[in-house]
Amino acid sequence: MEKNRHKKKYSNNWKNQNNQQNRNQSSSKNEKNKVFQPKLNYETEETLKEKQKAIQEIKAREVICAKCGQPITDISSALNDKSSGKPVHFECALSQVSENEKLGENEKIAYIGQGRFGVLYYENMRDQRHFTIKRIIEWEDRDSKPEWRTEISEVYSKIN
Repeated sequence: MEKNRHKKKYSNNWKNQNNQQNRNQSSSKNEKNKVFQPKLNYETEETLKEKQKAIQEIKAREVICAKCGQPITDISSALNDKSSGKPVHFECALSQVSENEKLGENEKIAYIGQGRFGVLYYENMRDQRHFTIKRIIEWEDRDSKPEWRTEISEVYSKIN
């Protein structure tokens, strides 16, 4: 019996009913008056010209791979050469690491990030989701950033 009285007490509360009615009315008013206003980023002609100039500067540069002598078309994927400090193709760095490392059964070389390669061991070569890293090969020095990369990042920052 007490539970019924308790529910009845709050259901007939006139303050509670008025609050609910006010909330419903105010939310419907806000929805009707809401207008979508997109945020527009206007760029002046000067900033557009600067960006175009930076893009042309990137395209005009011809970066040559220190290993194979071919031009590097995707400079963002290039790595720093250990000996010369110049950019090399990712594929050239991977092939050099593959030549220097002797792989065992179910092992594979992969790039693991931050300028490092790793020798990965798979229990089952068909299931490449599960692996362990046997060795880490440091390709780039973490502490120093090569000059060519800082130049390119400065040009990229002008565009974005």
